[in-house]
Amino acid sequence: MNQLFPVKNAGKPLVLVAPLDWGLGHATRCIPLIRELIRQGASPCLAGEGAQETLLKTEFPDLPFLPLPGYRIRYPKKGGSLPWKMIRQVPGIIGSIRKEQEWLRQQMKTYHFDAVISDNRYGLHHPDTHSVFITHQLQIKGPAAWIEKMLRQKNYRYIHRFKQCWIPDTAEENNLAGSLSHPDQLPAVPLKYIGPLSRFEKKEEAPIKGHLLILLSGPEPQRSLLEEIIIEQISHYPGTATVLRGLPGHPSVVPSTGMIRFFNHLSSEELSAEIQKAELVISRSGYSTVMDMAQTGKKCILIPTPGQTEQEYLATYLQQKNLAISFQQDAFQLNVALEAAAQFPFHEWPQAQHSLIANAVSELLDQVSKPALG
Repeated sequence: MNQLFPVKNAGKPLVLVAPLDWGLGHATRCIPLIRELIRQGASPCLAGEGAQETLLKTEFPDLPFLPLPGYRIRYPKKGGSLPWKMIRQVPGIIGSIRKEQEWLRQQMKTYHFDAVISDNRYGLHHPDTHSVFITHQLQIKGPAAWIEKMLRQKNYRYIHRFKQCWIPDTAEENNLAGSLSHPDQLPAVPLKYIGPLSRFEKKEEAPIKGHLLILLSGPEPQRSLLEEIIIEQISHYPGTATVLRGLPGHPSVVPSTGMIRFFNHLSSEELSAEIQKAELVISRSGYSTVMDMAQTGKKCILIPTPGQTEQEYLATYLQQKNLAISFQQDAFQLNVALEAAAQFPFHEWPQAQHSLIANAVSELLDQVSKPALG
């Protein structure tokens, strides 16, 4: 047991926060939420494993952490085979959901969480606590309309087991996730649009001319496949660049040069500085990265993970709105992408008020506070 337990002291609500282990995005977007919980007087407890655990422990070394196995979804090397690969993993995913349900039941006997905030983990709900589900994908994209309808029904069936659903986007038409977060049909559970979640702030600092920031992320093997493309092509780039590999705690390193620097991982403060220096960011079109780019106001080139329908949709949607330019991984050429970006009519990213997440957290803590806590 973590020596920091028990955490229920000084009348502070104990809130479990657990992100999905699908890349680092779910964990990074929980960082501003955890900060807001602390700011408003709650005691967060975190849960996860692997890279998510490393990241969150780096950001919050003083918070208690519970080991919780992830879904451990595996990706194919060819994006076109992803739907069939995912179908074969459905029994394992359902098994993981059941296991995390049992895990929460056991943890509740010991810690009696006042609230549970689950970022896309379908099994983390309990009748004796206030369970909140976070997702930007009310509508899960599929290869056909009937498949999307079926996925939405199954998605809502799980979401309805929670007390609330929080959506990290704005309710307005000028939003970041399009039909993912604004489908024609909404779930019956109470919804709250809490605004985009980013751990960064926009700073009025001039970038270094020609400096690139390349953010590698997402599940394997696609992360490594893109890294191979980037390493081969960045060696011919005449300017400076920083490549963040997205591998916290990983033992392997890529040697840096005077012009191109490689990092396995950077703290939020260090990454914020790198984002500010970059004239252009190259990254996946994962939603957490999109929220970071919007918050910092950066021009970016998006490379969706092959076969991941959500990222492919977001890349297309954002390019149509002139918020970002996108390219496919298999045909990616750095020089071509940079020339196209130089001519692209980038629009300003929409901005959301921080009060949305602050209000959501405040209302949650009001709901879970007991009279004995004052």
